[in-house]
Amino acid sequence: MSREGGVEPIRPRASLRTAVVWEVLRGALERRAKAAERPVLDVLDTGGGTGNFAVPVARLGHRVTVVDPSPDALFALERRAAEAGVTDRVTGVQGDAHGLLGVVEPGGYDMVLCHGVLEYVDDPAEALRNVVGALRGDGAVSLLAAGRGGAVLARALAGHFAEAQYALSDPDGRWGAGDSLPHRFTAEELTGLAGDAGLRATAVHGVRVFSDLVPGVLVDTEPGAMEALLRLELAAAEEPGFHSVATQLHVLAERG
Repeated sequence: MSREGGVEPIRPRASLRTAVVWEVLRGALERRAKAAERPVLDVLDTGGGTGNFAVPVARLGHRVTVVDPSPDALFALERRAAEAGVTDRVTGVQGDAHGLLGVVEPGGYDMVLCHGVLEYVDDPAEALRNVVGALRGDGAVSLLAAGRGGAVLARALAGHFAEAQYALSDPDGRWGAGDSLPHRFTAEELTGLAGDAGLRATAVHGVRVFSDLVPGVLVDTEPGAMEALLRLELAAAEEPGFHSVATQLHVLAERG
């Protein structure tokens, strides 16, 4: 899949996990920059780790602040930004969603990325309120979180039928005591959280609808399989019927 604007290419297998979100995010950044009549936006990536999204966003020309609790991740982010030539546009700050407004400027960002955060925090609603607190008045949020239905399907296909049933009824979408994730969400739950935090969901996408279920050997050995699967993921992402079985859910939301 091509990358415009000088953005670093994503590794083929990784692209299956990021392509849907990246396409939505890149389009949202373009629209927001045009509406603001400013080519350079201030973007906050909370829980951004080593810069999987932050560095490509910076290569589009935007300023990105990454907040992450891991010093090792921030060190890797610094190295990755240097390799991409965007050190001057990427800033790493140690912190987490709970204390977000203590380490970044409240109301200082055009867009906040909150990817892989809400499923781990003790209080997702509080974390999202903090995210909104970092937005400018007309800002937007990119939410990416684990989907409940994807976990149910994965456990069932692995033969763990009791765990699959447990995840169906558990309030947090967990399949049991051994589950490493504190929370999983349905599309309705995720958009509901966004609404309670003062956001209006403008788009919902299913992420990794098929890629976690297809045998890796097929994707790696069949000619053209990777590209065909990627096209299928992009085509299915907007179909509401597939949101209920996606491994992750992506919500793009705006204030107001």
